[in-house]
Amino acid sequence: MKRTIEPVSLTSASFQEILREQLVRLGEDPDREGLQGTPERMERALHHLTRGYKEDPEKLLRGALFTVNYDEMVIVKDVEMFSMCEHHLLPFFGKVHVAYIPKGKVIGLSKIPRLIDAFARRLQVQERLTTQIAECIQNAIEPQGVGVVIEARHLCMMMRGVEKQHSAAVTSSMLGCFRNEQETRQEFLSLIRAKSANGF
Repeated sequence: MKRTIEPVSLTSASFQEILREQLVRLGEDPDREGLQGTPERMERALHHLTRGYKEDPEKLLRGALFTVNYDEMVIVKDVEMFSMCEHHLLPFFGKVHVAYIPKGKVIGLSKIPRLIDAFARRLQVQERLTTQIAECIQNAIEPQGVGVVIEARHLCMMMRGVEKQHSAAVTSSMLGCFRNEQETRQEFLSLIRAKSANGF
């Protein structure tokens, strides 16, 4: 009688079993000393690197909105950002610069880096990440305008493919007066490029 081989079900495999199988398919021995705990470590790392899926960015901002009579530009610049490219699951990292001109409400300053993380800690492309940050701020406080610029290096370009180690990608999203008024946009861009003597 011919033996029936049951198909392997990916849905029934645990996360660590799938990661262990990846090691095997790469030609490694998951039982050797250096790799014995790797599937467990990989699972923890991947959950940490994609924890943004469990966060609600708009709720995060709603908890830190303040009524303030201020209508000049607010800038939070040089915010470190780490994300994962959705095409190759390789990291990209860099700096995010955010500006907005309030119209009655401002955001607690510490919430802007947290907002960036909420979107960055997902599988991403830099272009979408840039617009998500800008649109979330626009929807939360309806300011006169929002500007976001991201400067990042992508390991999918540096380690594989074209292997250009010194290349960087720059993306921007300009909404409201940042899009419509060249003077406002230029002020934002010049301020994020400026470096003062004390390092700020």
